[in-house]
Amino acid sequence: MSFWLRHRPDDAGLTLTESGWTDVSALLEALHRKGLVCDIERLHAVIAENDKQRFELSADGRSIRARQGHSLQIELGLIPVTPPESLFHGTAERFLPSILSEGLKPMKRHHVHLSADRETATRVGRRHGKPVVLLVNSGEMALNGYTFYRTDNSVWLTDWVPVTFLSEQSRNV
Repeated sequence: MSFWLRHRPDDAGLTLTESGWTDVSALLEALHRKGLVCDIERLHAVIAENDKQRFELSADGRSIRARQGHSLQIELGLIPVTPPESLFHGTAERFLPSILSEGLKPMKRHHVHLSADRETATRVGRRHGKPVVLLVNSGEMALNGYTFYRTDNSVWLTDWVPVTFLSEQSRNV
């Protein structure tokens, strides 16, 4: 579902609105066509039990979308908010030289993803190899005009993080 709702809806024959929504019944049909057994109850359980709370249903329950992480141009309707003084970014050790040279970039996504706590950042970093947690001086960034957003599932987003606002918090945690 992440692949379809964040990157390639065409792979499942889905169409996303400008804000990333697609019809729940179309998604269920696409899952069925791909040989994946899923009914509305199972879909609701997947949404509720997803550890990152990646998906959300519309108020009427007829549409679904990914909350963030799109490589497609999607307007999520996020409102800028003042971040806490510090946020965290989890990555793999092999990416550290590039990050310390160029800062944190969104790469194939629209925003850099940040965490409010070190534990979440560590889990994210572990997905990609030996984890490194970077401390982001988000309060100072905000004072310097950088914009932050907070999604409904508590992921912090910004366009990029220059090296001057980064420090290594921990390695191989």
